[in-house]
Amino acid sequence: MKTAPPLCRISVLTTAEAEDAVCELLAAITDRAAVAYFHLDSQTSQVSVFGEAGEFPGPRTRREIAAGLARIKAFGLPIGAAKIELARVKREDWAESWKRHFHPLEIKPGRGLARSGFRSLLVKPSWSRRRPAARQAVIILDPGLSFGTGQHPTTSFCLQQIVGHQAPAAPRSFLDIGTGSGILAIAAAKLGYAPVQAFDFDPESVRVAGENARKNRVADRLRLTRHDITRLPLHSRMQFDLICANLISTLLIAERRRIANRLKPGGTLVLAGILAAEFAQVQSAFADVKLKLLASRTENEWRSGAFCWA
Repeated sequence: MKTAPPLCRISVLTTAEAEDAVCELLAAITDRAAVAYFHLDSQTSQVSVFGEAGEFPGPRTRREIAAGLARIKAFGLPIGAAKIELARVKREDWAESWKRHFHPLEIKPGRGLARSGFRSLLVKPSWSRRRPAARQAVIILDPGLSFGTGQHPTTSFCLQQIVGHQAPAAPRSFLDIGTGSGILAIAAAKLGYAPVQAFDFDPESVRVAGENARKNRVADRLRLTRHDITRLPLHSRMQFDLICANLISTLLIAERRRIANRLKPGGTLVLAGILAAEFAQVQSAFADVKLKLLASRTENEWRSGAFCWA
């Protein structure tokens, strides 16, 4: 049997304080999900991304990472040694690495949100034997080379809002802007939202999200499409009760009118993917389109928020 070719691994040795920032940096540069491992003996964190062999041009990628690390340091985060390593690893080693670091994740409603329908959500990999608790919906999601699994603070905030706004007796509609792995749309479908729509600019994201929806047996309960938010009509005939937009702050600000025009009166808009230092600017931009902040959460350097019509 032919052996699968090895993968390329890029790692940065950094501090616990800078771990999340370095994860985002590597993900942005390589368009790959990052995994972090904290070494207890040395009190350092190793952040890694994986790709096909030869996918990451060595010198250029190193320069981009080094420049990004310098920016993180300039923001005041201690980055430690910040040693950059490129290596080849067996695919089996990559899979085992994810198995060590990706554990079941339980999501409960955000503070102050209703507790109707399912009490919580369990996101777990296929190899986990953990059984769901009573009234707990389950998502089976294995990590891929490009896509995350709900562990990031911004994604978990979105999931909390989805759990907390469910209304099975009178299903609410849901829109996921920038679906990635499809985890938010799948969660909404599992929790009884209808209709559920999701889109992404990246065709690979749409393909992977479709596969994950089929694995979770909700492909017939959500509509996945490829769209560019910047090219959608400014106004939409269809509006939604709950919208999640987990995007970079510059895109959220630039497309705030397109996003807001898709929210129903009385609906909730969840914005995530925002650095805490940039949140005030995002909040101000959405105030311009008559949306006010309902709730927010800051974790590490990230801040996410839920908005409603003023």
